[in-house]
Amino acid sequence: MKKVLLIMMVMGTMLFAQSKPGQSRFLVRGYAHSGLEIYKDESSFVGGSFNPIFLWQQSDRLLFEAELEFELENGETHLALEYANMSYILNEYATLRLGKFLLPFGTFAERLHPAWINRLPSRPLGFGHDGVGPARDLGIELRGGLPLGDAKMNYSVYVTNGPSLNDGLNPAIEQEEAGMLLYDNAEDNNKNKAVGGRVGFLPLSNSSMEIGFSGQYAKLGDNESKYEDLAALLYAVDFSYVSRVSFLNGVIDVKGQLNGVNVDNADYFNVEDSSMYSFTNNSQSYYAQLSYRPAYVSNDFFKDLEFVGRYSALTFPDGALWESDQTQYAFGVNYWIDWRTVVKLSYQVSDAGGHGNEGEEAGESTDAILLHWSFGF
Repeated sequence: MKKVLLIMMVMGTMLFAQSKPGQSRFLVRGYAHSGLEIYKDESSFVGGSFNPIFLWQQSDRLLFEAELEFELENGETHLALEYANMSYILNEYATLRLGKFLLPFGTFAERLHPAWINRLPSRPLGFGHDGVGPARDLGIELRGGLPLGDAKMNYSVYVTNGPSLNDGLNPAIEQEEAGMLLYDNAEDNNKNKAVGGRVGFLPLSNSSMEIGFSGQYAKLGDNESKYEDLAALLYAVDFSYVSRVSFLNGVIDVKGQLNGVNVDNADYFNVEDSSMYSFTNNSQSYYAQLSYRPAYVSNDFFKDLEFVGRYSALTFPDGALWESDQTQYAFGVNYWIDWRTVVKLSYQVSDAGGHGNEGEEAGESTDAILLHWSFGF
C-alpha cells in the first residue's frame, strides 16, 4: 500500500510540474512575395519566395530569432539561413547577441530589405547580393540605446568573421572579379576578426528623424598568403525622416544611404592574359528615396495608395575587370490592402557603364516594369 501511495505522489508531482506555467513563448512571423517582371527582351513571373521568421522567448532576458529563405531560382528551390542568433538583455540600455545576424551597416540590410517593407519591388543598386558592403555575418554584438535629453541615440559594436578577398587565383569562383570582397562567410579565413559598429542619432523629440554612421575594419587575406595583411575600411551613412504633412493630407517618408569600401593597394591575377595587374580598389553605392501616402484624405481608395521615387548609383573600381558605373531611376505606385500587404507597380530605367554589369553592354539603358505582391505575416 505504501508503495502504491508513493507512486501516486510521484506521478502527481510530475503532472503538477508539467502543468506549471512557464515563461517560454514561441512565435512564427515572416514574409513572402511574387510577381511579374517585364524587360526589353524578356518577361517572366518571378518570386515565389517564402521567408519564415522564428522567434522564441525563453525568459524575460533570453531571446532567440532565426530566418529561413525558400526561393525559386533557375527552376530549383534554394534554401538559405538568413540569420540565427540568441540574445541576452543585460539591462534597459544594452543587449548582447551571438550567432549569425543582420549587420547594422547602415539601415537597409537590417531594417528595410524585406519585400513588404521595401517600398519598391527591386533593391537599390549595390544593396543586393555582390553589392557594396556586408548584409549579415557571424559574430558577437553589443547593442542598445540611450536617452539624450529630448533626443535619443542607438548604438551597435560587433566583432565578426568579416569579409574575405577574391584574389583571382581560385578557379572555383569568378576569377575576373579579383579584388572583390566576399561577404557572409560561414568560417573565417584568417585569425583576424572584423570590428565594426553603428551609431544612430534621433535629434527630434518625436524620433521622426534618424542619422546613422557605420564603420568596419577587417583584414582580408588567407593565413600565410601574400594578402594576409591586406585590409579594408568599410563605411556607411544613412538617413531617415518620416512625418505627417498637413497640407498634403498625408505622410512623407525619406530614406537614403551611402556605402563605401576602400581596400589596400595590391596586385591581382588577370585571368584574361595570366599577368598581374593593380587598380585603386574603391567601391561605392548610394540611394535616395522619397515616398508619399495620402493617408488622411477622405477617399478610402486614395488613402491606401503610396507614390515612390528612388535614385540609386553603383561604382566599382576603374581599371578592374569588374569595373562598373551604373545609375538607376525607379518610380512606383503601391496599393496597401492592409498595413502589411501591398501590391507594388514600378517602372525603372538603369544606365550601365563599364564591363562588369551582369550582361549589360557599356552605355546601354535598360527599362523594366515590375509588378509584385508582397505581404508580411
